[in-house]
Amino acid sequence: MRKIIQGYYRFLQILLVVLMGLLMIPVALQIFARYIGLIPRYIWTEEMARFSFIWIVLIGSMIAVRDGTHFAVDLLPQSKTKKGEVLVNLFVDFMIFLVALIFIVWGWPLLKFGLMQTSEMAELPMVFIYSAWPIAGVTWLLFLGEKLVDHIKLWRS
Repeated sequence: MRKIIQGYYRFLQILLVVLMGLLMIPVALQIFARYIGLIPRYIWTEEMARFSFIWIVLIGSMIAVRDGTHFAVDLLPQSKTKKGEVLVNLFVDFMIFLVALIFIVWGWPLLKFGLMQTSEMAELPMVFIYSAWPIAGVTWLLFLGEKLVDHIKLWRS
């Protein structure tokens, strides 16, 4: 199972790099359109940049959950023992778990709503954009499950 999760994680890393590269195209077109009169001002470029950015943020958050590099606030004191460290990590992971559930529960109706919509300029099906939220939630749960196994092993040692 770990090899499958590692492969998925690697896929997300590659996809993030590709999306960052693709984001440069509509942004560059927008910049050139402002300063060079030969290139028409494309409205769809703003839409494509926004959609790419949404996916970049959410894929970045998926990667950060697995790496443990997500945004965290140090409200709890530093633990002096391994078991205390595990408890702190379990608490943080539980909070991420709650957010993942929110993304799945409220993202699913959004995804179904996106099946009936297309974007205004590029006429893309909005399901491609709205699916980012439930996919992020499910991915967070997958990575949290992997981390839970690691926490249990650390607790027992």
